Amino acid sequence: MRAMILAAGKGTRLLPLTNSTPKPLIDVAGRPMIAFGLDLLRDAGIRDVVINLHHLGRQIRERLGDGSEFGLRITYSEEDPILDTGGAIAAARQFLSDDTFVVLNADTAIDLRLREVIDFHNKSQATATMVLRPDPSVERYGVIEIDRTNRIRRFLGHFRDGDVGPEALLVPLMYAGVQVFDPRIFDHLPDGVYSITRDVYPQLLKAGEPLYGYVHRGYWRVLDTPEGLAAGRRELGGNKILVDKSRDNLV
Repeated sequence: MRAMILAAGKGTRLLPLTNSTPKPLIDVAGRPMIAFGLDLLRDAGIRDVVINLHHLGRQIRERLGDGSEFGLRITYSEEDPILDTGGAIAAARQFLSDDTFVVLNADTAIDLRLREVIDFHNKSQATATMVLRPDPSVERYGVIEIDRTNRIRRFLGHFRDGDVGPEALLVPLMYAGVQVFDPRIFDHLPDGVYSITRDVYPQLLKAGEPLYGYVHRGYWRVLDTPEGLAAGRRELGGNKILVDKSRDNLV
């Protein structure tokens, strides 16, 4: 298997830090932020990773090198202009399209058993599986709703006609920054600049593609704001090893 880490963004919510340091390299408990995602992939047995670059990308390339420090083999996908998340995955088609693959956000720390997510994805024969989580502020992040089989039935208000009736018992969740894809996703990814979540998932849902949510109830922290970064630094201090304690990941 291969994976991609999305790392090209400008990190505007962390200004002025990101004027001189790309967000993935900001220090969190003595490590670059992106190291948590790299560890997650390595611990799942994934060795080949592509990282997309744009804002201060040379710094990321120089810091991570070929990935050997992390037990990985890293390839880089340069973007100019920046392609957003959907365009970034499409641009890495040649690297990713041979098998099931994982996509992570560079600014997320999560105690996930990624191999279990991959197994769930394959068992479901899904086109895409999103790691989702309950949150009291789910509406602020964007509501994704699953049914009792964990199939995604409503995505940011979009749904397939006939799929969601008034009697539907759906669970509202938020996206946690980890996705698994079947290579057939590339049938839906043209070249260009667009979002995988805002633009592609609603189309997949309406087309009847099997989309599933793996529910995570363990530790999660997105590090993309001053408040989130400060909280992550407190919580992850002492090089805490992220290990998912939750075994019940289905609704």
